[in-house]
Amino acid sequence: MKRGRTEELAKWRRLVSEQIVSGQTVAAFCRDRGLRDWKFYDWKKRVREAEAAKFVAVEVAAVAEQAPASAGSAIEVRLPRARSLVVQPGFDAGHLRALLSVLEAEV
Repeated sequence: MKRGRTEELAKWRRLVSEQIVSGQTVAAFCRDRGLRDWKFYDWKKRVREAEAAKFVAVEVAAVAEQAPASAGSAIEVRLPRARSLVVQPGFDAGHLRALLSVLEAEV
């Protein structure tokens, strides 16, 4: 994917996440930001398709290495370049999606 296309996808991924988190309708969200709703829907579909096409490698630690699971324990999400996020119970999924979009755009 070309750099310009990657940046455009990251921009729209962020906007789609913001709209979801805002709780506004697409029409209201677009009106507030001066966006065309038809263009928003088109990019929302592209973002959804791009997300569906992704493959995420998951490494499962050996049983001996795992910390004992307890109710309410956090989850660590390891990212490229030795970065990680710790997600506490009760996290806001929309906020996490927006954060991951920003971090993915930096790669």
